[in-house]
Amino acid sequence: MQSIRLAVNGQPHDVMVKPEESLLQLIRHKLGLKGTKEGCSTGYCGACTVLVDGAPVNSCLFFAVDADRREITTIEGLAADGDALHPLQRAFVDAGGLQCGFCTPGVIMSAAALLAENPSPTESDVRSSLSGNICRCTGYQSIVNAVLTAAEELRAQGRAGERTGSTARLRSRA
Repeated sequence: MQSIRLAVNGQPHDVMVKPEESLLQLIRHKLGLKGTKEGCSTGYCGACTVLVDGAPVNSCLFFAVDADRREITTIEGLAADGDALHPLQRAFVDAGGLQCGFCTPGVIMSAAALLAENPSPTESDVRSSLSGNICRCTGYQSIVNAVLTAAEELRAQGRAGERTGSTARLRSRA
């Protein structure tokens, strides 16, 4: 077991992890955040996508020990203002970008990373960015429409290119 310190959705955590434990296991089983889904466990489906220091990663393949001193954002931490939905979450609801909802957290987190880097994506940019996320229900057009709508809303709010979720930084251990 190894002790690590990380911030998840802005909250610092000191946890003990096994060397082989995945970030997904840590998030779901130790921290109790069930929004991040376990799909294939091989990095193929993207259901487990979270942001590590703002970059999308498949948490099923990312070792928890490698999250030491990192900032993790899950779907639960996407909206920085409490109960209100993030524009991406709202756009997915409004555009019908979800059906069963299993893949939705991973898709939204991948889209959030895209919009932080590219606040005015084209349809092609969105499709390319989401190519690592598989959805069996929606057909992808409603998902693409939701991302483009959210990008427009974020620009209108003056939030274009904004990093999502918490901006908390970890303090070094004494």
